[in-house]
Amino acid sequence: MTPNEKRSLPSTLYTEEYFLTACEGYDVFLESEGQHLSRRLNDAFVMADVQPGMRVLDVGCGRGEIVRHCMELGIEAYGIDYAEVAALMTRDVITAEQSRITDETDGQNLHAGVCRSDAKTLPFPTNYFDRVLMFDVVEHLYPWELHAAMLDTKRVLKTNGRFIIHTAPNKWYDQYAYPWVRRVRSLMGQGQKYPKDPRAITPVNQDVHVNEQDLLSMRQALKKAGFGNINVWLDSPPQNRQESALMAALRRIAFDVPPFRWFFEREVFAVAEKVS
Repeated sequence: MTPNEKRSLPSTLYTEEYFLTACEGYDVFLESEGQHLSRRLNDAFVMADVQPGMRVLDVGCGRGEIVRHCMELGIEAYGIDYAEVAALMTRDVITAEQSRITDETDGQNLHAGVCRSDAKTLPFPTNYFDRVLMFDVVEHLYPWELHAAMLDTKRVLKTNGRFIIHTAPNKWYDQYAYPWVRRVRSLMGQGQKYPKDPRAITPVNQDVHVNEQDLLSMRQALKKAGFGNINVWLDSPPQNRQESALMAALRRIAFDVPPFRWFFEREVFAVAEKVS
């Protein structure tokens, strides 16, 4: 293995400013003071099918809204994050939610916690969790890191436990569809919004996105790590654009008709199980 394959992003790239101005869902977090999930996070959480009595781990917990959401549902939840600032933000969210729940339930206390940790070495026992969530983390892990993280995720999952992933953008969109989108938008006089490098649309992503996925690569990564019952699919945020009938028709084809949708859909979701 070459030195380049062993690279990791420094945790100092992930500052409070990043989590509050660039990390997906920051606007909803700020508007609701952490009480609501963004559309992406909510959709991914629904796919997890978390039920009362389960134990849940949020890998890359960021600001802490997933852990808080679990607590509101009466579910035992833990978060880990590589960035110290994220662990501190999540700790604040947990403390506030525990105080609220204790006041409303006359002393009832929920199990929840957070620690700073690497996704490749999870500080939990084997066969401990019913669900492990990894939302908007995959694209920040080099391939060797992602494989190691998936192996340790499988370790901490109970047999038949589920691993739920959300990652964006779809690699095939960036590689194959985006150049055409950029050409069309440039002809429409909107080229300034579409830089040559799609990562530059959100400039910080040029520093922190290192491993985007597509339908095939996501499935292959999960299979290589030993997961079974793998389901990978694509989705996109609502467009809600006011545009001509021609553009609307082209958009429907791009987002609804295979094989075009494999390249134009923006987000990758996956659910897999620990089968043994």
